[in-house]
Amino acid sequence: MIQLLFLVLVAEAAVAAALLFKTPLRKLAVMGIDRLKRGRRAPVAVKTVAGVVLALLASTLYSMAEISGRAGGDPESGGGGGGGGGSLSPTDQVLFSRHLLEASLMGYSLFLALVIDRLHRYIRELRGLKKNVEAVTKHNKMLEEAKHGRSEETKKYQEEIAALNEDMKKLKLQVQEKTEEVHVAEDKALAIRKQSESLLLEYDRLLEDNQHLREQLQSIDLRLSSSK
Repeated sequence: MIQLLFLVLVAEAAVAAALLFKTPLRKLAVMGIDRLKRGRRAPVAVKTVAGVVLALLASTLYSMAEISGRAGGDPESGGGGGGGGGSLSPTDQVLFSRHLLEASLMGYSLFLALVIDRLHRYIRELRGLKKNVEAVTKHNKMLEEAKHGRSEETKKYQEEIAALNEDMKKLKLQVQEKTEEVHVAEDKALAIRKQSESLLLEYDRLLEDNQHLREQLQSIDLRLSSSK
């Protein structure tokens, strides 16, 4: 389960990185996301996957809460009378660490999926706005060239040019706002990439702690068997 979540997280980070920078990979990523969103069944499938992940996340959080409640409610869970109330046994510590890692990975995966969806939407909107600006600019040039025609049509052309200039200003403002939103989304995605790298380091540390706890459990089992 953890290996699968790591693969999903790495894949989502790669897609987010491809969307952040203007490279040929961005076009491939946008085309791939477009194909995934096409059809009537695509939204249903996405919602189903998201619901399953949320259900798994809720189950993992419930297991963590149950382990914490077990430690707080059982004073003798520390073993042998030497541990105090509220302390986790080595087995519970391993389970709690595993559940914590799984919950973190699922949360980051859901957040990265949301970031990818927003980035894809902003990129599509920016492309549409740029096409509109180019069309308005071409039309404006045609009107300016035709401005030297008949005197009766000149006033109409001038009014249309003024209206088109206002539309161009509004479109440019929209492009600027969308560009700023994309920059904010890029900063968030970069922050997530840094957090995922730190999470990988934390995973390595947890593996070492897990191995150490297993060795402790084995030594405890050997002592119990020798005492019998």
